[in-house]
Amino acid sequence: MNTATFAHTVTDATLSRADIMDLPRSGGAVHFVECDLDEADLCDLDLAGWRFERCSLRRTDLGKALLEGAQFLSCRGPFANFFSADLTEATIRSCDFNNAGFRHARLTAARITGSKLIGADLTDARIIDLHCEEVLLAGAKLAGLDFRKRHWLRVDWSQADLRKADLRETSFEACSLRDALLAGARFDKADLRGADLGGLRLVDAGLFRGATISREQAAQLLAELGLKLG
Repeated sequence: MNTATFAHTVTDATLSRADIMDLPRSGGAVHFVECDLDEADLCDLDLAGWRFERCSLRRTDLGKALLEGAQFLSCRGPFANFFSADLTEATIRSCDFNNAGFRHARLTAARITGSKLIGADLTDARIIDLHCEEVLLAGAKLAGLDFRKRHWLRVDWSQADLRKADLRETSFEACSLRDALLAGARFDKADLRGADLGGLRLVDAGLFRGATISREQAAQLLAELGLKLG
């Protein structure tokens, strides 16, 4: 988004909900630069197209906010709340949203790149056409989500909860599924040759039936299951 489209730019300010409500909005969105929005109550607000750049959003409540097309650039927002927020076509780039909550959020066609979402909760999120690249999702809650027919590049899902997730026909490049919870997940026709499958348990081995793995991975899995190649 070009800065010329912004109706107002706020720099280096500490803002509350009342401050946000008082901002002029005619003619375009608002651009925040290096602002402190920690613990602010921004739930239910229309923030579509707004840009947050190098802002602090620690424990900020954005529940049910309209964030369509919003941009979060180099922000820090641990424990931020996006419950049921509309993040359609939003951009999250070079951010720290560790332990943030995205339960029931709409992430349709959103782009998350170069960011940390360690321990984030995406339970029941809408992730149609979600693009993730160079994202840390270690320990994240992703159970039951539909990742079918996606290509994942440098996404770390180690120790993540992927139970009953749909990963059919999915390809992984420089990714990690190490020690992830995979009970009930589906990997039919998935290409796992670019994934770290360390920590696989015997009970999970059957999940990869119909998937493609490399010879090196096969040897590693056998070793971790206590078996040796003859």
